[in-house]
Amino acid sequence: MKPSSRSYRVAVIYNSSDEHAEGDDVDLISEKAVEDEAQAVMKALEQKGHQSFLLGLGLIEKDLVQITSAKPDMIFNLCEGYRGKARHEMFIAGLWELLGIPYSGNNPLTLGLAQNKVLTKRLLDSKRIPTPPYQVYRKVPESTFLTYPIIAKPACEDASLGITQEAVIENFDQLKVRVGHLLEKYQQPVLVEQFIDGREFNVSVLGHSPARVLAVSEIDFSSIDTSFHKITSYEAKWLKDHTLYKNTPAVCPAVIKSSLKHKLQEAALMTYQLLGGRDYGRVDFRVDEDENIYVLEFNPNPDISLDAGYSNALRAAGLKYADFVEYIINQTMSRLNHDKN
Repeated sequence: MKPSSRSYRVAVIYNSSDEHAEGDDVDLISEKAVEDEAQAVMKALEQKGHQSFLLGLGLIEKDLVQITSAKPDMIFNLCEGYRGKARHEMFIAGLWELLGIPYSGNNPLTLGLAQNKVLTKRLLDSKRIPTPPYQVYRKVPESTFLTYPIIAKPACEDASLGITQEAVIENFDQLKVRVGHLLEKYQQPVLVEQFIDGREFNVSVLGHSPARVLAVSEIDFSSIDTSFHKITSYEAKWLKDHTLYKNTPAVCPAVIKSSLKHKLQEAALMTYQLLGGRDYGRVDFRVDEDENIYVLEFNPNPDISLDAGYSNALRAAGLKYADFVEYIINQTMSRLNHDKN
């Protein structure tokens, strides 16, 4: 990865979980974790000789004054929403566009498309990229054409919000209760998918000109009790004291046949390019017992803290974290130079 030819002043901006944020305490755990990413990026910037300052975005009117006054060369954008609302993620990137400040990560259109899981699935269907059959509910269902078990999730959230062990549904009564709960809590449509019983993988992608597919990672469910559903639920992802968090490690690189690895990496790259991915992102999969693969979603703003899955994929590829951050700086600034030409 080519080093920067100069030192830049970088604003590392993340969504602050402060008193203005909406949602219950459990749901806010994932939002609070963003600060770990920001601290890791700050340390890497220091190692590479860049100047930087940290800002937790909490009150946009005040924070914009601070940002414009500081005159950063670029923004390292770690904002996954605003004031507890993940659906505002794309608008924050849009602000950087309007301010004319180069920023890292995906653009507003890509963020918005990926945030809307239903639109993502329609795009996947249009290119014949396999994804589980699904229905969308805006009210408590009166019927379903899907075959049980199925899984329900908010249509426009990320970080596994709303995906608990109760998300996997075995009958129609459970479906009505679960959809009703999600509609009331998240105030958005509910996506219900065929549950793919099997293994869970994710594939990280780096860059865009060209994009590079990193090692395949698998969530190891072998140590969890049979009373739990084998899914990457919110408990498994964020609740560090929960048995699911402790017993569902990621194995990277995954121990799989080369044929399956190829299928996963090819589908990840197709998904990334279809949704306009740039800089970095992650594609999540389920795989059934016959090794049929199904794309669940594209995460255009994955956790890049030092102990997160994306960093594991970087290490598996032999890439140092500080070099990754430097690469993102170069990608961001090269877009600025391209726009001027």
